[in-house]
Amino acid sequence: MSFSDIGNLMYLPFDEIEPGKPAEIHEYLIQSAANQLGSNGRNWVPVIVKEISPEQYQVIGNSFVYAVAAEAGLSKVWCIIADDAPETVVATQALTQEVLPKTNLSTASREEISVAIDYLLSQPATPLKGVKPVSLIARLDEAPRQYWKNFEPVKKLGCGITTKAKLKALEEVFYLTPEPMPEVITDRKILETLTTQQLKDMAKKRDVKGLSKLKKADLVELLAAA
Repeated sequence: MSFSDIGNLMYLPFDEIEPGKPAEIHEYLIQSAANQLGSNGRNWVPVIVKEISPEQYQVIGNSFVYAVAAEAGLSKVWCIIADDAPETVVATQALTQEVLPKTNLSTASREEISVAIDYLLSQPATPLKGVKPVSLIARLDEAPRQYWKNFEPVKKLGCGITTKAKLKALEEVFYLTPEPMPEVITDRKILETLTTQQLKDMAKKRDVKGLSKLKKADLVELLAAA
């Protein structure tokens, strides 16, 4: 691929273009748009492609337009040539709304959390219906989420997230990149998210005696005061 082609609008033969991720759009919409376009029409909304070999391309964005062009039987398609970097594919699919962008909950600001939760609650069939957004946003913002390896700790925040369906909804817009857990922890908020066994293991490393009789609340108090 010539570097001069990147960013260019090109009129490419349809048979030189391979589909990428299929458009998750009802066939009715594809057929209706194809009927309006016609076999002699031009797709004035370009398909975004990357070159995968000489004179061979693959769709990375606007896959709906590609599907319409295929249905209409176009022999040539207007395309914008993108580079083949993985981050370009991700950004393109986000811009064309073919994938739902995700926010890193491990590092997200309160504003980023708030916007993501607002999006989820705006969805008509959301499992989060009935969850109080102010409470959920506040609890997530205050939680030691930088150490979470999964979303299970959310259930312990007392914010109305108690089922797998609700956790799965959060995973639609959030992902985690956990930091290593410190060997010595005195932060009560972090300690309360750990299991009793994890707390006991931590206490053993500090040579605490009589662990078998201690309950989780006792362990938290002990380790927080250390």
